[in-house]
Amino acid sequence: MVINITNFARSGLYDWMAQRVSAVVIAAYSLFLMGYLFFGATPDYAAWHALFSQTWMRIFSLLALISIAVHAWVGMWTITTDYLTTRLLGPKGTALRFGAQVVCGILNFVVFVWGVQVIWGF
Repeated sequence: MVINITNFARSGLYDWMAQRVSAVVIAAYSLFLMGYLFFGATPDYAAWHALFSQTWMRIFSLLALISIAVHAWVGMWTITTDYLTTRLLGPKGTALRFGAQVVCGILNFVVFVWGVQVIWGF
């Protein structure tokens, strides 16, 4: 089997699975937080601090943050490759698509690092 290491193409199945798994994690995290707000303690600083200072909640939040980053990247990569193509915009389409992907990647990375700092208090 020959593998082209210069090809950045990924499997469509990988992207599909990453989107679905990350969506399930994001949904579970959102439902947990909504349940905590509706049925838990009064949402004041002390209650939030007590919740988010527990290790399992920090890990759950980190998992949700990773899922958001993966979900956003696959979604933006798909949008840019589907709509910013050479067929649509001519030769400038490739440069525009690459630039948009670089900007999205950098923003995604910055938000992820910032989120890790917030969650773990670095």
